[in-house]
Amino acid sequence: MGSPVRKQLELGFVLHQRPYRDTSLIVDLFTAEHGRVSVVARGVRKAKSRLAPLLQPFQPLLVSWVARGELGTLTSVESNGVPFILNRRVLISGFYINELLVRLLHRDDPHSELYQGYLLALQHLSALPVSQTSAAEQATLRHFEMTLLNELGYALILDHEVQSGTALNDETLYHYFFDQGPVFIDEHQIRNTIALHSSSNGNDFVRIHGKSLLDLARGEFRDSCSLRECKRLMRAVLAVHLGSKPLHSRDLLNGLPSKT
Repeated sequence: MGSPVRKQLELGFVLHQRPYRDTSLIVDLFTAEHGRVSVVARGVRKAKSRLAPLLQPFQPLLVSWVARGELGTLTSVESNGVPFILNRRVLISGFYINELLVRLLHRDDPHSELYQGYLLALQHLSALPVSQTSAAEQATLRHFEMTLLNELGYALILDHEVQSGTALNDETLYHYFFDQGPVFIDEHQIRNTIALHSSSNGNDFVRIHGKSLLDLARGEFRDSCSLRECKRLMRAVLAVHLGSKPLHSRDLLNGLPSKT
C-alpha cells in the first residue's frame, strides 16, 4: 500500500454512515473531485464530538481526510453552506438518490457532471412545497437517474427504434429491451421478438410508448401516463445494475401515500 495521501477541504456530502467499533463511524462521502469516498470518522459517536452534527445528509461540506487504500481517515469537516432542507414528502427521495450513489458508484472514481446533477436534484427537491403534486418530484428523480446511467456508461436509447433506425412515434408502443433499446411491436411477430431478445426469466424488457421515451429524453413529461411509464422503465433498468439486493429507501417510498 503506498504512502498516505492527504486530501484537504474537498467539496462533498455525506451519503451514508454506519457504526464502526465503539465510538466511530464509517462514512460514505460523495465528493466533487474524487467521487465516492469511504472514511473512518473516529470518536464521532462520543457525546461531545464536534464533528457529529456536521456529518448529516444534504449538508454541503468541506472535508479533509488521509487516504489509505479503500478506507481513509477523516481529519476535519467544515460546513460549506446552508443544508438542503427536504420536507417530509420528499425526504425519502433524497435518501433514495443517496442510496443509488452508494450502491452504483465505484470508490475514488470522479464524476464531476454527476456531482452537479446531484446538487441540482437537491435544489429542486428542497424547493418543493409540501402541498405540491408529485409530478415535479418524479421529474427530478427521473432526470437524476438518467444522469447517473449516462455517467456509468449505460445511457439509454431514447430517440429511435433500434432495428429500423426510424425516429420514435409518440403513439407507437415499443418493447424496450434493456440490452438493446426500443423495438417496434409487430403483433404478428411478437412471440418471435420476445423469444429472440428475452433472457431466460423473460423480464428484460418493458412496454412503453414512444411519447414517454421522448419525454424522458427531454426531461419534460406531458402527462401522468408518461411519468408512470418512465418510472417503470427506470426502475427496471436500474434493477439490472443493482442486482437482487433491494433498495431500502425504495421500500419506504412505496409506503408513502404520494409515491415518487
